[in-house]
Amino acid sequence: MSITVPPSDSATPTLAELRAELDRLDDAIHDLLMQRAQVVTGVAALGARGKVPFRPGREADIIRRLLARHTGPLPRRVLPRIWRELFAATTSMQGSYVIAVSESDPASGFVACAREHFGALTPLRVHHSPSHAIAEVSAGVATAAVLPLPAQDEPARAAWWTALLHRDTPRIHVVARLPFWSPRAEGAPQAQAFVVAAATPDASRRDNALLGFELPVDMSRARLTSELAAAGLTPLGMILRRDPAGQVAHALISVDGYMTDEDPRLANLTEAVRRPVVLGAYAVPVDGDSQ
Repeated sequence: MSITVPPSDSATPTLAELRAELDRLDDAIHDLLMQRAQVVTGVAALGARGKVPFRPGREADIIRRLLARHTGPLPRRVLPRIWRELFAATTSMQGSYVIAVSESDPASGFVACAREHFGALTPLRVHHSPSHAIAEVSAGVATAAVLPLPAQDEPARAAWWTALLHRDTPRIHVVARLPFWSPRAEGAPQAQAFVVAAATPDASRRDNALLGFELPVDMSRARLTSELAAAGLTPLGMILRRDPAGQVAHALISVDGYMTDEDPRLANLTEAVRRPVVLGAYAVPVDGDSQ
């Protein structure tokens, strides 16, 4: 959209003319937002009644597409911020939209992270343990939950991902990773988090998958890496936890690409690597300043 300032006696537009053009552009943007909301209403009518369409993979691809086509002086990092608010507003039009947050940061970093991604007006329910946040998703009280990124040295009660190995009903999956864009401005949330929902992740154009394993307690990192490589899986990251009672070990592996439970590579794993479970997938975060 180009600026078409009405002609004046001077070759240089006046301040009043430029402000009038800004008003015209604001009206045009507002008209498009209202039209977009009408299209969203039509999409919702074609979907499952009473269910909120939660599509983090598609949202990620929209932001990637906009960043790829962006030109001009408007900072690129502004686009994800604008469209995240737009996604939140139009998703909330289609049904109950509540986010549960497991807050373990004294500075409320996970709440800030959730606000940044899910919008300033989206209702948040804050909990002090991942299990309570996941329970709200399981009960249908929350659409999704924001949980701390797993760490190798975290206590057992914080290792929420081990519960996802049970494949309880409804099945909970990891569907997004936060923050989705960088660089982080001064004062921006620094927390690293996963988002879980009672839904199968939707694929984007670039994803990482998460695999969970229940293993013999004596399984080493080297042997697990070798077993995965033999099946055609190269770990991007690995967390290996051993039960204090010495009965079992659990592993969380991230791999490149989108995966489902039917991925043929899982069938190539040997009996030594027991109970592989696809815990989810997420769109790889973007750099809002990169060209």
